[in-house]
Amino acid sequence: MAERPTTNWRRGMAQEAAELAAGTLDPDCACMVDLFPDELLSATDAVLDTFEAELPTLAEGDDERVFAVAQRVVLALNAVNEAHDGCAFETDEREQLCTYIDQALTEQGVDVAALTARRGLGRHELTDQWRDW
Repeated sequence: MAERPTTNWRRGMAQEAAELAAGTLDPDCACMVDLFPDELLSATDAVLDTFEAELPTLAEGDDERVFAVAQRVVLALNAVNEAHDGCAFETDEREQLCTYIDQALTEQGVDVAALTARRGLGRHELTDQWRDW
């Protein structure tokens, strides 16, 4: 399964904590805990849990169903972002989330490029149409 961005973010937090403990990172340069508070990670994981639970329903390859699942996950991530004053997901985080969604769909057998082309969208526009983060 595609790696969740939250796993990557937690790994970065652990690495930063280790560097702080070892004295190899100036505390003024530490930012991961501020960028990824537990509340944000938990809320994001809850959204991704729901998304992952829906993935097996996409086996038939029904475009409408795939679009509905993609829309739900993006709108739920919008709500997480909004709950964090619109600052939860910066450019890198947005890219990681979109890549994760794309990879998870692809692993489920969805041809995302063909799906978006049938809708007149570019390859990476599946999530962009609903995203406000």
